[in-house]
Amino acid sequence: MSADEIAGFFAALSRTQPEPRTELAFSSPFELLTAVVLSAQSTDAGVNKATQRLFPLARTPQAMLELGLERLEHLIRTIGLYRTKARHLIELSAILVQHHGGAVPRTRTELEALPGVGRKTANVVLHVAFGESTVAVDTHVFRVANRTGLAPGKTPLAVEHALLARIPPAFLHHAHHWLVLHGRYVCLARKPRCIECPVQSYCRFVGKPCPTTPTGPTGY
Repeated sequence: MSADEIAGFFAALSRTQPEPRTELAFSSPFELLTAVVLSAQSTDAGVNKATQRLFPLARTPQAMLELGLERLEHLIRTIGLYRTKARHLIELSAILVQHHGGAVPRTRTELEALPGVGRKTANVVLHVAFGESTVAVDTHVFRVANRTGLAPGKTPLAVEHALLARIPPAFLHHAHHWLVLHGRYVCLARKPRCIECPVQSYCRFVGKPCPTTPTGPTGY
């Protein structure tokens, strides 16, 4: 895509939802970190159901430690890989208490040093909790970036770097959520909803059943 096309792409997405937000429920950086760790290979809706049970009992790292591994596993057992995720949450809570005064660190290096936290999770926390203009490349963002031609790349890191280099500054703050939501509800993996896509005129996807003009925003 050219610079003008990329600007038009994000302008179109911005009209579908001017102020996009994460669909994970949280009320603090620690709750967000917890929810994102739990969200790996799980839906946001499923995570929110589990955290409805968990957060009233463990709103801080210290409270998470006091909850204990066995009870934590029981509370999040509906989530895939819950035993591994529970262990990570106990371990990272201990590190936050011992080395960060119970606070979630604000640098990528410190976040990625926590158990269960990779670059994607760190980017989500930096963006959503602390307002940094990062782009977390999950499966939805990776698919949209490659399929549309917005920022092709063979790895999530390559796509992240390409997106950061190409997204106009005016759109960077909300770009992550626009791309996630577009991939989640419109640019689906198996049956993309091209006919209803607000950015179909900019898309490079071969074989898309698109009309000559965009039909407007769809159900975010």
